Amino acid sequence: MAEDLQISRSTSKEAQYLSIIPQIQALLQGETDQVANLANVCAALKEQFNWFWVGFYLVKGEELVLGPFQGPVACTRIGKGKGVCGAAWERAEVIIVQDVEEFPGHIACASASRSEIVLPLYSAQNIIGVLDVDSEHLAHFDEIDHQYLAQIVELLNA
Repeated sequence: MAEDLQISRSTSKEAQYLSIIPQIQALLQGETDQVANLANVCAALKEQFNWFWVGFYLVKGEELVLGPFQGPVACTRIGKGKGVCGAAWERAEVIIVQDVEEFPGHIACASASRSEIVLPLYSAQNIIGVLDVDSEHLAHFDEIDHQYLAQIVELLNA
């Protein structure tokens, strides 16, 4: 297990992902506890990218319930189809929102959040949660984030 991350912010976003993904893989290697793994992924991503908020919501019945995260306090429960997280769960797809004010039904857990990306987390064929990342900047997330965050989520699916 890696104990220290090598953080480099002086490179492109893609290079930062290429640097952090093997480190996340090392953090996950040999650890079977889901909460520990989710917590370390959040910490590594927050440390590398300094996003406003990064965390997981986990499916509990008909709701997403707050799981491990880094950032300010957050909404505790989100209904299926509600907000960006609930919509990503219901649609079983990645959602990138350039301006959260323009997303119908957006749930404002923190008024400083301006853009967001949410990716479903799977176990076998079932969605067990979502990875939610918020930025205080408009239009912060793009296909590069989608591509590499999907790789990180896939590491958690294994």
